[in-house]
Amino acid sequence: MKPLLTTVAATVIVLFARAVTAVRAIWPEQGLPARPCIYFANHSSHGDFVLIWAVLPPRRRQQTRPVAGAEYWLKSRLTRFIGRDVFNAVLIARERDQRTQNPIEQMAEAIDAGSSLILFPEGTRNQTDAPVLPFKSGIFHLIAARPETEIVPVWINNLNRVMPKGEFVPIPLICTVTFGDPLRITPDEDKDAFLERLKIALLALSPRPAGGGE
Repeated sequence: MKPLLTTVAATVIVLFARAVTAVRAIWPEQGLPARPCIYFANHSSHGDFVLIWAVLPPRRRQQTRPVAGAEYWLKSRLTRFIGRDVFNAVLIARERDQRTQNPIEQMAEAIDAGSSLILFPEGTRNQTDAPVLPFKSGIFHLIAARPETEIVPVWINNLNRVMPKGEFVPIPLICTVTFGDPLRITPDEDKDAFLERLKIALLALSPRPAGGGE
């Protein structure tokens, strides 16, 4: 059972995220997977995983861990408390020489322990006019290691306008978080084909034309 302070902090974060964004979740017809899965989403704001985490039903939220950069979330006592205790994030060291564990193993162990994950295959925030950046290969290697795990595309719309780059005060706007149908890797599917299929599934959830910008 989580300490009271952690529970209160989580509740405040969820309520704040919902109040600022008036976020609306759009669910797939078949619902979310019953077993641990991977939610993968477009990435244009520091608040992306918070919004996904906030719209999940409480039980699923407790079982879902964002994957995030250790350098950012371990830099102060406050961020360490939020990252480790509130979000229970899987913290990945971005610099290879600072790693004590293989990132794929870290994520696979979290799945094996019964957790779902929130991943951003672009690897960094998209500040370009392209709808998404090229996907990194990490998600492919993770799924290759745990091929039975379902992968759920998630499109976050409007959050980059709530927290524009360089701004510290959010601008209240309505956001949506759209969950797509779960996917699985197919036998003998190679990396490029797999990543392209994920990208197509993600862009299909966007309210903008595939060639449009943010």
